[in-house]
Amino acid sequence: MSRRPGTPRLLRQLNDRAALELLLTAGPLTRTQLGRQTGLSKVTASQLLARLEERDLVEVVGSKVGGRGPNAALYAVVPESAYVAALDVSAHHVTATIADITGQIISDVSVDPNASDDPVALVQTAVMRLVESAEVPLEKLRACVIGTPGVVDPRTGDIRFSFDLISWHEGVLEALRTDLERSVVLENDVNLAALAEHSEGMAAGASEFVLMWLSAAGGVGMSTMIGGRIHRGRSGGAGEIGYLPVPGAPMPGDLGLSGGYESLAEDKGRALPHGFQALVRADQVVELAAEHGIVGNDVTEVVHAASEANTPKADAFLDAFAERLARGVAAISVLLDPGLVVLGGDVAQAGGPKLAERVQEATARIAPNATEVGLGKIEGSPVVRGALLQALEHACDDVFSSTV
Repeated sequence: MSRRPGTPRLLRQLNDRAALELLLTAGPLTRTQLGRQTGLSKVTASQLLARLEERDLVEVVGSKVGGRGPNAALYAVVPESAYVAALDVSAHHVTATIADITGQIISDVSVDPNASDDPVALVQTAVMRLVESAEVPLEKLRACVIGTPGVVDPRTGDIRFSFDLISWHEGVLEALRTDLERSVVLENDVNLAALAEHSEGMAAGASEFVLMWLSAAGGVGMSTMIGGRIHRGRSGGAGEIGYLPVPGAPMPGDLGLSGGYESLAEDKGRALPHGFQALVRADQVVELAAEHGIVGNDVTEVVHAASEANTPKADAFLDAFAERLARGVAAISVLLDPGLVVLGGDVAQAGGPKLAERVQEATARIAPNATEVGLGKIEGSPVVRGALLQALEHACDDVFSSTV
């Protein structure tokens, strides 16, 4: 096996990368502090900082008082050295965020998803509005990560299919990269939410967990992290828990779909009423609430109303909803034994701790595994946050890998 020799140039690149990442996470730092925490000598640390200053990657942002000599200069990464864009694109909304290389959010925009049938034009509109509102030169945008409800092929990074976004298809990724002329990554939206929860939320520090995503618009989805990495499956379809056969849910044959799941591809506008999602999708939950005397048309409103009320009817509805969710959580627990299942999405947030506690209790009654069920903790959009974290990682790889 060939190995890359430890040339002085390579060693400088490695030292530069380590110093830049340290400044991002722990800066500002003095030369002495940087050298101590990286193990570099004073001379090497001084040369490194001079080199990075010359490349406009670090700058002096102040001084530290102390000691008998002159105040020590404090160094930090130049925020304007690069920017990243994070987008959440669905059939119902397009939201986008732009941040500098330090992760500081500069601007947010929203775009009407019906503004264009062309996904490339839709994304380009959102990106151009971002850079204009943030007053950022387009050439400074180094990475763009897009969350989508579609299935992303792990081998190509392209969209395999999406029932919600009919116009998104294989070839979109290359078209986006060509149009925007920069790094573009497509990722399943629930996977991005899971990355955010793993980095900063309920699953922080957990190497294995499952995120069950309950959305008023997108139904139910799932993301699994094993060994600190998202498990995607051979074709990217891992986590499509909506189609999981569970007790009480109809199967394709029960609905007259003679061709099974594949027959839905002939008409992508059709509903998907079989499997686990047939028990927990928005209309079914609203119907369940009505059976318990909680009337409304919006699933998040009825679930939130029940979680806020302290009445026998509200408690009975939450118990029934939790029992349905527990069928999916129990199946996950028996197959994967993740130890932690995080409930995310607007429906789960509407249910709050009351719903999560009930799901954990219901799961314990039907599954042998001790599974903790918790509520997602990411504020704002977990999908956008996950996309932003991934975009920053790509930008750092791009900007920090060629400092010499």
